[in-house]
Amino acid sequence: MKVVLGEQHERVLKGRVRLTGSKSESNRLLILQAFYSNLELTNLSNADDVRFMQRALSSPDALEVDIHHAGTAMRFLTAFLATQNGRELVLTGSHRMKERPIGILVEALRSMGAQIDYDGEEGFPPLKITGKALTQKQVRIPAKVSSQYISALLLIAPSLPEGLEIELIGEITSRPYLEMTLSLLERIGVETHFEGQRIRVEPQADIAVQSQAVESDWSAASYYYSLIALSPVGSQMHLSVLREDSLQGDRVLAELYEAFGVVTRYEDQGVLLSKEREANSVFEADLKDAPDIAQTLAVSCLGLGMRCDMRGLHTLPIKETDRLAAMKTELEKFGAEVEITDRSLHLKAFEGDLSSVPQVDIETYHDHRMAMAFAPLCQKAKMRILEAAVVSKSYPDFWKDWAALGLWVEEE
Repeated sequence: MKVVLGEQHERVLKGRVRLTGSKSESNRLLILQAFYSNLELTNLSNADDVRFMQRALSSPDALEVDIHHAGTAMRFLTAFLATQNGRELVLTGSHRMKERPIGILVEALRSMGAQIDYDGEEGFPPLKITGKALTQKQVRIPAKVSSQYISALLLIAPSLPEGLEIELIGEITSRPYLEMTLSLLERIGVETHFEGQRIRVEPQADIAVQSQAVESDWSAASYYYSLIALSPVGSQMHLSVLREDSLQGDRVLAELYEAFGVVTRYEDQGVLLSKEREANSVFEADLKDAPDIAQTLAVSCLGLGMRCDMRGLHTLPIKETDRLAAMKTELEKFGAEVEITDRSLHLKAFEGDLSSVPQVDIETYHDHRMAMAFAPLCQKAKMRILEAAVVSKSYPDFWKDWAALGLWVEEE
């Protein structure tokens, strides 16, 4: 599937969008529901990653579980399945998933007594897991590579006989995602402590019967922030159900997009985004706590001719694709000047006329965020998104919602 986006000639936008539930919250809560059957969940995300998680958890007799591109499912299920005493299976995924490292998590689980073997290349999926009763109550794990490794341990911690104490080694990356996991544990009644480089989760055999509603996805909101930023002053967009006290790290969008002239107002049923002034000339940010919005911000900067310097991006090369390399390649198709390191992206202020650039084909590299990050640039340029159906990984209704706003979306 390819999607052609026509230049919108910077027309003023007014619209409303109901966003899907947070993929990050959904997959964490599904693991907790697997431990505590009296936990009811509402407003779950309809993303592919969540569907693969649900399928895996509802197949207790499967000898092989394939989670395709779902990174959170791979990390969280590795830990969960290691606790399922007596169960043996192979946990695998897509070709790209087999290139994404998981050795740090496997080593941490092995130190707790887990039996996990590699069914291919050392340090990478697929994994042969034999579930055991894990009794070790302490574990050490590097904290700067992926917060999902640590969250995977946190999610199984209350099911262990003595809970778990985790010592974090080195700089902590994506801290808001750890805080999200801990907050969800606390919401269902689990006691946690996070101080300095140590996290303690107390054991919890049962929880009270309860229902937890998943908040809408702030990561999905980023594409509408970018769309309004690239639109004329006076443009507005209402997004449901987003909260000011959100557990999601990407809520920092509300602050970051002030530099682009976008003001966020919280209402009962969500947020109202308004373009109230022209953007600054320079954007600088450290995104170590919210790396998933880096692509969207870079595209916003290109469209508004802003110089962009973003740091804290060291996790991006091990995502669905090497996102730093991919962004450099695709931004340069419009004539942008981009420099990247292993943890930063630097975009020179673009002084050309994007509307005069011939239609650009955007490669998505099997990465949902590549497709959605570039879509808002339709307010400035003509482009075609290749492999556009990849958005189903996190936001299946993206193109449908885009078309409903009156934007020109043509499928090929």
